[in-house]
Amino acid sequence: MERLCGPELPFWVANQTLHTDQPDLPLCFQLTVLSWLPCIYLWVVSPIYLFYLKRNSKGYIMMSILNRFKTAFGLLLWIMCWADLFYTFHELRQGHTQPPIYFITPLVLGMTMLLATFVIQFERLHGVQSSGVLFIFWFLSVLCAIVPFRSKILQASSQSEIQDKLRFTTFQFYFVLVVCELILCCFNEKPPLFSDVVTDPNPCPENTAGFLSQMTFWWFTSLAIKGYKMPLEAKDLWTLNHRDASKVNVPKLLKEWEKEQSKVKSEQSQSSQVNYTKPPPPNTNHVTGGAESSPEEVEVLLSNQKSASHQPSFMWSLLKAFGPYFLIGSAYKLLQDVITFVNPQLLRLLISFTKQQGVPMWWGYSLAFVMFFNALLQTIVLHYHFHYCFVTGMNVRTAIIGAIYRKALVITNAAKRSSTVGEVVNLMSVDAQRFMDLTTFLNMLWSAPVQIILALYFLWQNLGPSVLAGVGVMVMLIPFNAVIAMKTRAFQVEQMKYKDDRIKLMNEILNGIKVLKLYAWEKSFREKVLAIRQKELDVLRKSAYLGALAVMTWTSAPFLVALSTFAVYVTVDENNVLDAEKAFVSLSLFNILRFPLNMLPQVISSLVQASVSLKRIQNFLSHDELDPESIDRKNTAADYSVTVVNGKFTWAKEDPPVLHNINVMVPQGSLLAVVGHVGCGKTSLISALLGEMEKLEGEVSIRGSVAYVPQQAWIQNATLRDNILFGKPYDAQRYRCVLEACALTPDLEVLPGGDMTEIGEKGINLSGGQRQRVSLARALYSESDVYLLDDPLSAVDAHVAKHIFDNLIGPEGCLSGKTRILVTHGISFLPQVDNIMVIVEGQVSEMGSYQGLLKQNGAFAEFLRNYALEDIIEEDEATEDLIEVEDMFPEDTLSNHIDMVDNEPIVNETKRKFMRQISIMSNEGENPRPLSIRKRCGSSQKKLEESQKPQNMEKLTQAETAETGRVKTKVYLEYVKAVGPILSALICFLYGCQSAAAIGANVWLSQWTNDASTNQTRDNVQTRVGVYAALGIIQGILVMISSFTLALGNIGAARKLHYNLLTNKLHTPQSFFDTTPIGRIINRFSKDIYVIDETLPSTVLMFLGTFFVSVSTMIVIISTTPIFAVVIVPLACIYVFVQRFYVATSRQLKRLESVSRSPIYSHFSETITGCSVIRAYGRHSAFVLMSDFKVDENQKSYYPGIVANRWLGVRIEFIGNCIVLFAALFAVIGKESLNPGLVGLSVSYALQVTMSLNWMVRMTSDLENNIVAVERVKEYSETKTEAPWEVEDKKPHPDWPSMGNVEFHSYSVRYREGLDLVLKNLSLSVSGGEKIGIVGRTGAGKSSMTLCLFRLLEAAAGEIIIDQVKISEIGLHDLRSKLTIIPQEPVLFSGTLRMNLDPFDMYSDEEVWKVLEHSHLHRFVSNHTAKLELECVEGGENLSVGQRQLVCLGRALLRKTRILVLDEATAAIDLETDDLIQSTIRTQFESCTVFTIAHRLNTIMDYTRVLVLDQGQIAEFDTPSNLIAQRGIFYSMAKDAGLTQ
Repeated sequence: MERLCGPELPFWVANQTLHTDQPDLPLCFQLTVLSWLPCIYLWVVSPIYLFYLKRNSKGYIMMSILNRFKTAFGLLLWIMCWADLFYTFHELRQGHTQPPIYFITPLVLGMTMLLATFVIQFERLHGVQSSGVLFIFWFLSVLCAIVPFRSKILQASSQSEIQDKLRFTTFQFYFVLVVCELILCCFNEKPPLFSDVVTDPNPCPENTAGFLSQMTFWWFTSLAIKGYKMPLEAKDLWTLNHRDASKVNVPKLLKEWEKEQSKVKSEQSQSSQVNYTKPPPPNTNHVTGGAESSPEEVEVLLSNQKSASHQPSFMWSLLKAFGPYFLIGSAYKLLQDVITFVNPQLLRLLISFTKQQGVPMWWGYSLAFVMFFNALLQTIVLHYHFHYCFVTGMNVRTAIIGAIYRKALVITNAAKRSSTVGEVVNLMSVDAQRFMDLTTFLNMLWSAPVQIILALYFLWQNLGPSVLAGVGVMVMLIPFNAVIAMKTRAFQVEQMKYKDDRIKLMNEILNGIKVLKLYAWEKSFREKVLAIRQKELDVLRKSAYLGALAVMTWTSAPFLVALSTFAVYVTVDENNVLDAEKAFVSLSLFNILRFPLNMLPQVISSLVQASVSLKRIQNFLSHDELDPESIDRKNTAADYSVTVVNGKFTWAKEDPPVLHNINVMVPQGSLLAVVGHVGCGKTSLISALLGEMEKLEGEVSIRGSVAYVPQQAWIQNATLRDNILFGKPYDAQRYRCVLEACALTPDLEVLPGGDMTEIGEKGINLSGGQRQRVSLARALYSESDVYLLDDPLSAVDAHVAKHIFDNLIGPEGCLSGKTRILVTHGISFLPQVDNIMVIVEGQVSEMGSYQGLLKQNGAFAEFLRNYALEDIIEEDEATEDLIEVEDMFPEDTLSNHIDMVDNEPIVNETKRKFMRQISIMSNEGENPRPLSIRKRCGSSQKKLEESQKPQNMEKLTQAETAETGRVKTKVYLEYVKAVGPILSALICFLYGCQSAAAIGANVWLSQWTNDASTNQTRDNVQTRVGVYAALGIIQGILVMISSFTLALGNIGAARKLHYNLLTNKLHTPQSFFDTTPIGRIINRFSKDIYVIDETLPSTVLMFLGTFFVSVSTMIVIISTTPIFAVVIVPLACIYVFVQRFYVATSRQLKRLESVSRSPIYSHFSETITGCSVIRAYGRHSAFVLMSDFKVDENQKSYYPGIVANRWLGVRIEFIGNCIVLFAALFAVIGKESLNPGLVGLSVSYALQVTMSLNWMVRMTSDLENNIVAVERVKEYSETKTEAPWEVEDKKPHPDWPSMGNVEFHSYSVRYREGLDLVLKNLSLSVSGGEKIGIVGRTGAGKSSMTLCLFRLLEAAAGEIIIDQVKISEIGLHDLRSKLTIIPQEPVLFSGTLRMNLDPFDMYSDEEVWKVLEHSHLHRFVSNHTAKLELECVEGGENLSVGQRQLVCLGRALLRKTRILVLDEATAAIDLETDDLIQSTIRTQFESCTVFTIAHRLNTIMDYTRVLVLDQGQIAEFDTPSNLIAQRGIFYSMAKDAGLTQ
């Protein structure tokens, strides 16, 4: 240095710098280090940076004023520097020789300024709007120039005259210009010309944000403010960045994957050539993927171990595609790991500073600020690392979903069989998600060991070998935690099982709620649910205990480690003294250690999961693909448009061939019918022509485009018009013709939105026939050359089929000039086709015209004889009643009317109500005049729709309001009430105690360390260690107890909330279930109860924990330096402010994300089911684009969610860093009054606080999201209930009703408030033992009358009296248990048969067997091994409908009450079962009063009396014979039924 600066200018003078109150740096140091530092930086970075810019140019930016100023200032700076240089030369000429440094520094600076100016322009030409490289350069320059600036001013003020006037002046100019450059650098340039930003309506501000804005995520603030003002909607979200879009990421991954595959293939081919020669396999319809080329080859590969293990590695492709970007994040992580360890060292310096007397104060201040800046840098670097990781995760997910989707469109059928739709959707949802979760923590794999090693190194320096004691404790805790984790997982599985059982049972209860009410069985089922719930809660309690243990280890671990280390350190050697420096620096290092030690096991377990996912995805992507070349499409031979020569086809290579030597030639424009028995290979032939099968030998060629109608129509979830157009442009004229030909015009009239009606998934709101016709319309509209129709006419009714054949397929139809291949079972059409091909067992047995084949009298003639009979009958029926049969089935009319948008609550609601109304209509009897059905359905539907509209509007708003805006305090109070107010207070108290114990332990430690300064160390080591240990252990125990109590409180609350919900739902009147979709109620029982059971407790735990940590930090700092209280208020304000903004925005982003996620999967499963159709029409790429669009839409809401977390993190951690700064500053200010122990205590607490503050906001937001569940459950626990089940003082006599007399006194009833009366002023009396038949047209009120007896409907006026007891006064169970009903639809519950007959176990086995005998089930049950314990599955699906009806009869026989109501089943039952039931009732219920709602009049012709209802009033009431003689309504009904003349 002396060479450079000369002897007069020393490089370093300690007295001038460190040990003075007015420090200053020597001139030589200023001229060398401070001047060269920024220059070195820029010269090192710029080559790399310029190369990068050259590669990634974004277009050029026009010269702006800003840019001109920057350039001008740069040139001025260059002039200033060189002015210095020339002045030095000038001095040399004058004879003043200056040291060499005066030549070198201005020269270097000048060159650097030129370089900077060049970089400014180069950036402009390559479209950089804001430069980080230059910002850092100017920042460094300003930083380094401040010192000389200050010292020059100081010198000037101390001396009377400035010595070196010119250099003084140039330097002042230089300083001002550098500051200007720094300020200008903070502003942004305009976007480059022709860039996306200009054209995009809502671009992401990230791309145009400045360097500082990007560093602090300031660009997100606009969205946060918007989200705070009002809930965000999808339209507020920014467009996805180009780098995150599917169109960038998916091809990137696929390119690498294809490279991998081809690499493996070439290796295989080499190895197979080396090993053996075998004739090449026959040309298969196949593109091999992976190593499954052929069995022999695989064996050889296995023998040749080197290349055997090769399957293309998906991991490698992922790494190559996304590794580079991810590595940037890893670099940030490495930097952050290093910075983390700087603060403990600074803490050591700070503590030693407070110990020393008479050192300059500026040391302390600079330490405080350095700590602050270090923490700030750490924050920014950490969040940048997270940002890179999350974005990589997001891109990986996009790419994997895209790759799987593209693969699913082209895999062979054999491959498709090996994985179900559900599994593949899982690959997309679960496995892709796992990768996304893994990327965020993947860096921990190397970073955790690095952190651990560094921490141990510094600890060793600090405390020597004693550290090993602490490490030992840590290592011992790892297996303990692992065991806890394993057990917890086992409990989770068990609990899921109980949860599923409970939901299944609830589902059944809610589906059969009417039956439960009619039989008064609610209590029994409530007990069953509560029993399952009890088991579930027991498991929950066990896992809560484990959780409490885990929390205890997690909080006590750092303490135990510290304790063991300090105790060993002090006791090992007399001379070891624990002073503040050692203690608190070690503590802060232990706190750093805590994170990697806890993360490692988690990262490893998620790695294991991801490796499983990796295997699954790799296997799926290695499946074989269909070979597009297997069918020759370029055929130009004139006469034949479809030819197959010697075709041999199979579905999968390993299966035997399905079709052999097929030879077909279809002339251009002809109609070929393919017939044959079921399963003979007709559909396979069509698939072979589409290229869906493996071609083993032969040639297939098709000329022109293909349209395909599959046997099961495939309908997309889109509008009806989109389903027909299928990507073709809309041509009104052609479209109308198509609808006409496919007989769809009448259907459009009834659909609510016409052809713009949204069709639900799988065409849920169309009938089978309508779906098939839409599928045909799609084919016709596509105007292709060859039509492959796979039995399209079987799904529609006979007359519609005829219409379609005549107008569409047949010789006169729209397609008459095209080539058509029609698979059919309809014999009536065969005479009109050109050629018929008969397939028998996969071979063409004969082929020719209709007449020709009949003459041959071969397989075809036999086929005709088999089918002809059925067909003729069908034909007759079709001509007989020319009503559209479709209109006779309510489900059809229903489907016409409801448009079903993707699971919208309101729509399901309408659909549900409709179902209900229609079922009520159909319950009320098939009207014996079929012709009026059509009108009736129409009119009732119109009414229905009108009556529903206002309610729906209300409904919709109700469904939504629960989910926006802030959660009211009332809800929190509700939850506290459910936990129990005393318990809640206790929990908070325990948490307070635990924090107090922790503070106590640390305060004790600080006292202990102060012994060192007063030299009392040896006297009380024992007490010091003992008390410290005691406090720590007390803290651990308190943590455990508080976790236990919290868990107990939460479980108690969960039990209470569920119990109230269940009890209320079983007490709710029937009308509620009629108007509320079951899904909505089930959701309360599953999703919301799950949240209350599992998510809420952990959220509350975390929230309380972080809250108390933050509070105790504040307390410690304020108690050591009271002045800190002043700073807390503004910091708290900022904190609350940021938190409010974040919670509002992130809540809404989460919702948008989950709403946009389901369309990805539903579109995917739809695509898989329809991939043959998509391929046939050549719409492959359009669907890929659709899927990409849906994924991008989802990522559009996910990306701001990531950024929101980073935005929050940077801001909250800034507050935490301020706390560190002020704690340190005040410690420095109060240096005289404080001892080093307290300084260490307060600063080490401050260093910890950032994490807690950050988590506290997250937890607050989670708490708000999750507490909503309590609100929703509460809402359904407080709905209106029906009358009490038992009224104590009005209990009827135990053997009431003994006679069975029933009287109605001017009785009226309505279904719900605000609807019309259904029954008006009924008065009649029935004496015991009479048999009454109730008849009447639909809507006359027959069912209502029976419901009134059971009080499912409460009277609007009048009353019903049974054996002198007014039924409205007694309890519902007392009433319902004394009446019996055999309902129209038999409802069984899952459980044993015995439970279905007698849920309360009131009868003996003999009685039950006797009943089974009477109800004709005896043989069926005794043949079963399980006998009475026969398990009925959900809904009784494993019994036939007739058997279920007989079980219901058995229930009635078992109860044997005096009054029986029989709601006669119509369609469900075959006549045989019906007669059985009737005869049993006649014999077994002879002495009872029986009310029968009759649909078949012959069953009630021998009844005592018949009641004819009309519009809710009694029209006729007399014996059947008298009524027929009266020739009224009953007579006309009997005549229609053919019972009288």
